Amino acid sequence: MKSFGLIFVLYQPREKFLDNLVKAAAMCPNVVAVDNSPEADLRLHEGLREQGMQVIFNCNEGGLAGAYNKGAEVLLALQCDLIFLLDQDSEIDASFFNTMTQAASRLNTDTFLIGPKIYEIELQKCMPVIPPGKRFPKPVRIDEQTAGVFPTLCIISSGSAISAAAYRTLGAFREDYFIEYIDIEYSLRANSRNVPVYMNAALTLRQTNGRIERHGNLFTTNHAAWRRYYIARNAVHCLHLYRSHWGLHWFSGLMATQDAIRVLLFDSQKLKKIIAIACGYVDGMFGTLGTFERRHPHIAAFCTRTTRKRTTIGGSSPVLATEDKS
Repeated sequence: MKSFGLIFVLYQPREKFLDNLVKAAAMCPNVVAVDNSPEADLRLHEGLREQGMQVIFNCNEGGLAGAYNKGAEVLLALQCDLIFLLDQDSEIDASFFNTMTQAASRLNTDTFLIGPKIYEIELQKCMPVIPPGKRFPKPVRIDEQTAGVFPTLCIISSGSAISAAAYRTLGAFREDYFIEYIDIEYSLRANSRNVPVYMNAALTLRQTNGRIERHGNLFTTNHAAWRRYYIARNAVHCLHLYRSHWGLHWFSGLMATQDAIRVLLFDSQKLKKIIAIACGYVDGMFGTLGTFERRHPHIAAFCTRTTRKRTTIGGSSPVLATEDKS
């Protein structure tokens, strides 16, 4: 592998997340920081440029998918052979790029996707490998494996790498998915076009999906209602899109049902989240994509509306305070 670059996505970053960016930039020769925040922090952007990074203010256009696509255009123009993706809350160690590029160089192709094992911190287990090639694939656990690459149906975007040849073959991430399932769809797209997808057991990336709370054998991610909409919608659309290759399209209905049950049992904002899940599921079935706000402005406004409660200050007349628990 001749050269590689990193797309690092920011969204209203805290100091800890900026530290993650600086550490990654120290180990990578080509870094594109894509800021998806709603407003530009010109001082931050200038500081990052002074450290040798390229900065793109994307204003969340196309969501996470849009950020990846904008960054990929820059790295392809720089003739990078391997494009790494990293979210701001992902921490990597000093061996990350070396371990991943070595694994990539040992593959018998220059057209591929490869990602690390993903360890879910709160659930205390790794994401399994799902071997391709079967209509009803069976997940395989590789938690104890510390070497080798394993073919899989899908990988998580953060920490993964896409060869330049694969990106040119597969095209851009789906910006109409906005945020959820963009990596799953891209992985399934790759497998459907005979572009191999691998999980590298030699490297583990620790992360958590939402604010996970465990309740015995069950758990909830506490995702906001608008995220529940995209999760349900994109899961249905994505798995139906590739139903001729793998018999997984029925699974999206099961996932939406499980999600709804967890909301009813454990989450706050139950009504908003159930409505968002139901709306997302129906939209996914009918292929209605795009942003929640544009497709369903009134429902989206209800699902994202803050809760306003009355409070008094020092015995004076009531004033309105805003509280958002979604």
